[in-house]
Amino acid sequence: MDVLIVGSLAYDSITSPLGAVENALGGSATYAGLSCAFHRNRLGLESVGLVGVVGSDFRKQDRAIFENALLDTEGIETVEGETFRWVGSYEGSMAQARTHETHLNVFEHFEPKVPEHGRKPTVTFCANLHPSIQLSVLDQSKPIRFSILDSMNLWIDIAHDTLLEAMKRVDIVVINDGEASMLAGQENVVAAAKAVQKMASIPTLVVKRGEHGVIALHGDQTIAMPSYPCLEVIDPTGCGDTFAGALAACLASGKGEMTVEELRNALTHATVTASFTLEDFGTTILEKISQEAYEQRYNSFCDISGISVKSS
Repeated sequence: MDVLIVGSLAYDSITSPLGAVENALGGSATYAGLSCAFHRNRLGLESVGLVGVVGSDFRKQDRAIFENALLDTEGIETVEGETFRWVGSYEGSMAQARTHETHLNVFEHFEPKVPEHGRKPTVTFCANLHPSIQLSVLDQSKPIRFSILDSMNLWIDIAHDTLLEAMKRVDIVVINDGEASMLAGQENVVAAAKAVQKMASIPTLVVKRGEHGVIALHGDQTIAMPSYPCLEVIDPTGCGDTFAGALAACLASGKGEMTVEELRNALTHATVTASFTLEDFGTTILEKISQEAYEQRYNSFCDISGISVKSS
């Protein structure tokens, strides 16, 4: 398996200034998986697997979305009950979602079971989960190249020490600027990033900054990159997971130690892929991006950002 993705599979009800949607397919594993699957053919990858749990109410048409994307779903468990649901809204700049309801349902007792053929993937991505669950995944999956971890402010609040333990066991940590500031107790994003990298001995730290782009620390080297300038933002839900899925796909296509050039290239593709997600509700755009539209946007982004790397 090239990429193993472990995370949530959910139904989201979202309101933004440009509309609303109810019970749209969502979840961290869903966005990351579809993003990774989009890049699979471009990069010559063979297999992207999902591990998660859904309820007996999970719709056939949503399973078909995974099948059409050729995602390996052997690790998705179906149990009696309802699928995880989230209700949220965005206002103003839409930089952060406001949560109105969270119903964990079958996800509350989720214990990931990594299939045998997913035990040694090229890349393992632990999407946003309780860090104790991420540690369980890391015990079960020993990636050939990299392990990647994402997190959120809730785990910083209620599982700080366990989160640091999980961070110390992976090669790449992906968090946003607010989470970096919470962990480090510093407002300056660069200072916070350096402090977080040091406290958990993280080889590569990626700090997402929304409309302000991304900062990555790779050893003692720093990469700063802008976001793609989108004219209209409809729904930012899942952008971070889309970003991480594309990052995982790009890194799964390489070999040996990661160079700063490889990381910069992967971050470029991750940034461009995430820019599609926020242009419609849910996974709508991810399900139908054309390679032609993607290449046009990728080349445009490289031009306006002054990025010379234009390879896979």
